Amino acid sequence: MLRRCGGLLETEGVKCTGSVIDGTMNIHDQILEMSRRAASAARVLRALDATGKNRILEAMAEGIASSGEKIAAANARDVAAAKADGLGPAMLDRLLLDPQRIEAMAQGMREVARLREPIGEEMSVTRRPNGLVIRKVRVPLGVLAVIYESRPNVTADAAGLCFKASNAVILRGGSEALASNTAILDAMLAAGASAGLPDDAIQLVPTTDRAAVHALLQMDQYLDLVIPRGGESLIRAVTQHSKVPVLKHYKGVCHVYVDRAADLDMAMSIALNAKCQRPGVCNAMETLLVHEAVADEFLPRVGEALVAKGVEIRGDAHTCRLIPQAGPATESDWSEEYLDLILAVRVVGDLAAAIAHIERYGTHHSDVIVTADDDGAQRFTHEVDSATVYVNASSRFTDGYEFGMGAEIGISTGKLHARGPCGLEELTTYKYIIQGTGQIRQ
Repeated sequence: MLRRCGGLLETEGVKCTGSVIDGTMNIHDQILEMSRRAASAARVLRALDATGKNRILEAMAEGIASSGEKIAAANARDVAAAKADGLGPAMLDRLLLDPQRIEAMAQGMREVARLREPIGEEMSVTRRPNGLVIRKVRVPLGVLAVIYESRPNVTADAAGLCFKASNAVILRGGSEALASNTAILDAMLAAGASAGLPDDAIQLVPTTDRAAVHALLQMDQYLDLVIPRGGESLIRAVTQHSKVPVLKHYKGVCHVYVDRAADLDMAMSIALNAKCQRPGVCNAMETLLVHEAVADEFLPRVGEALVAKGVEIRGDAHTCRLIPQAGPATESDWSEEYLDLILAVRVVGDLAAAIAHIERYGTHHSDVIVTADDDGAQRFTHEVDSATVYVNASSRFTDGYEFGMGAEIGISTGKLHARGPCGLEELTTYKYIIQGTGQIRQ
């Protein structure tokens, strides 16, 4: 049941900051009203200068940091409920907010405040023979919707990045994180309002009813971009039903290829990090490819280390001979995003076979070659058509913060508008401003 309370919308037992909406409205009308208010806020945001925005971002960061206990308590309720509902370990890890992760949210907001101001950047200037001066200038996209699952830190990341790029945003988190998301947003908005945050610039959908998502996806009159963050089923559903352009990746089937010229100690370190450091994320390795020339030496070593860390290995026949604990892989394993301590392993004949495997089964997300052969590395980076391609580094670096963006709004494996980790620049578009002295076209 939704009701009005002190100018704020509330669900049963959970406060939701954002638009004032009549409790008698149906979900479609509620989302319509939120979208209208977001569009109005976007016009106000275009007038804010960099100094004002950064002051608000710093205030919101302090709001998160000073509300750490409240956020942790709300998150504990979400985690307890998720455990009772049988949520798996990888998803529980995504949901959990410990003190370090709460501080990381605040620090990410501070990092965003310190990033170069994107709005108003002069991307190019052209002076025509007739005297016209044509400037290409970076501007906000307008109104964004971010639809996400489990990770409550997305609430802070998305709000901060969208605001820095002068976009209004409507957030819709998963039901499993509603208390956490609400606590984070309450902390940000209370602190941000004291520093001049415009009304309705950041809103949270106050219901977990899926009809709200469907309604949001129909708001093409007001929304300029939808960004889904979560599992493949969520992203495909959003893409299928949205009338608004979608920035997305479906899943991350990421590969590490250990070349015949690899430093095997380096390869061991990269493989263990890419699989085990945080297995439930989209940039974790799902398939390990090993050149046959080094397989006999490398696979028993890496297999023992992976098994010691609890990894289940599913391999081809060659792999199963070298790693006794490995089970046989099926055809579906090569295209599976496990998001868990499960790894597919295949021995390949050469670099060309590794590239062919990645092109057949990969998802154009993040792929790695470990090699000391510069020519091989160059061929891999040229021929593997992924958003991020690594030479001698873990795929786990595919992340906006690690790329120096402060935080990220998501990762795109598409080729139009944005690709890879998406930060501030990917939340903008541009317009042409033409200055004349009375020219007319003949």
